[in-house]
Amino acid sequence: MKYSGAEKDLTLDELEEFIRDARKAGADGRRYIYGMLSTNGKLKEVSVDLSEYEGDYC
Repeated sequence: MKYSGAEKDLTLDELEEFIRDARKAGADGRRYIYGMLSTNGKLKEVSVDLSEYEGDYC
């Protein structure tokens, strides 16, 4: 699952929406979030792997 900001960089509201949608899709609180920064150091894109893992993945 991947999100990117509408204006290139993510806002706090967009990050909140990503987290809400990731939880609805089955991501629990132990999942790692991956991020990509823009050239100015702001959060540009976030993703979380929703595939199933065997054992402890954290």
